[in-house]
Amino acid sequence: MKYNINHWVKAAAISLLTSTAFAANTDIQVLSATIKDQKISDAEVILQKNGNQSVSASTDNNGKTSINTSFADDQDALLIIKKNGYSNLVAKCPCNGMTYALSPEMKDLDGVRVVLNWGAEPEDLDSHLVYPNNHVYFSNQEGDAADLDVDDTTSYGPETITIQRKKDGQRYVYAVHNFSDRENPASDSLSKSNAVVFVYVGKTLVRTYYVPKNQQGNLWTIFAINESGEFIDYNTIKGVTSYDRLQTAEFRQVTDNSVAADISVSESDKQYAVSLNRKGEAAYKEKDFNAAINHFQSAIEINPQYGQAYSNLGLTFQKTGRVAEAIWANRKAIALASGSAAATVKANSYYNNGRIYEAAGQWNDALREYQNAKQHKNKQTYDEAIERMMSKTAN
Repeated sequence: MKYNINHWVKAAAISLLTSTAFAANTDIQVLSATIKDQKISDAEVILQKNGNQSVSASTDNNGKTSINTSFADDQDALLIIKKNGYSNLVAKCPCNGMTYALSPEMKDLDGVRVVLNWGAEPEDLDSHLVYPNNHVYFSNQEGDAADLDVDDTTSYGPETITIQRKKDGQRYVYAVHNFSDRENPASDSLSKSNAVVFVYVGKTLVRTYYVPKNQQGNLWTIFAINESGEFIDYNTIKGVTSYDRLQTAEFRQVTDNSVAADISVSESDKQYAVSLNRKGEAAYKEKDFNAAINHFQSAIEINPQYGQAYSNLGLTFQKTGRVAEAIWANRKAIALASGSAAATVKANSYYNNGRIYEAAGQWNDALREYQNAKQHKNKQTYDEAIERMMSKTAN
């Protein structure tokens, strides 16, 4: 009988250990991306595992929450943060101990917001945005239609740069400099920082960049927005020596010679992206636009060179009133258009952008897009749109 009791006690202990072995708290803080040190309360924080298991909690008055999960906080977990009036944030884990910043929804059709977060070390990472006759960073926080909203020098971030209105025909380059190791170009602390850059257009998180691992260097060149409004990914780390602050010339020496990231997609991934795109098209026909957007975005994540998915995404964004996002997606569809249908895709995308600008009363922008459409296809609809905008701009 004694043996049976001991055996039961041991079995119960093992069962208890087993049930709690994978239980862990994930501590997260949520701040505003645009107002320094402003805590965001009542934000819904969700942790998912492989798209199946899900646990959620809300932030308190200090913007903090602790989520108890039965699964590990690792690369297979996904963090989602939601709050009305802000763009949804989605990030890969590990997430424990991290601070994230929510971006208020933007209304300008050509606005872009870039938000940097990182871990406890290094203490000071700096956001830099360079474009013609402008260099926005901590020492020059106001540029032409672009500002450094939040500067952080004590770890975690956020550091936020907002482009109120990207100007057509100008190239913008964004990079992160490890100011803490500015005199050590061979430092690997930037690569170890768990830094993440979130890029927002309109109401939507459109791109996410994770700092490359196991590399030396103190300047992370992340992306450019070219003269046509297309995002060009770099995502490379190099070393620069800067004894005070990173000067524009030093910055340009690296960024002007940066090479776009080589994107390789396997045939199996291409086919999977095609199947997701078809699911999106089916959802669109059923007028389930949110599901369609999710499918198109998933297809693009798997194959970033999939022009048709971008074109479909732009159309669906426009259908749901997310017009800034539609312009962004259409521009990428234009850049990726190839083959026999390229002229049609480009003309349609330019024309759709023109309609958005026209509805917003931006006649010159609409005229430019309609003229671009006509360069690829000769249609009476385009002629009429051009004539309509020319009469508007003449008044």
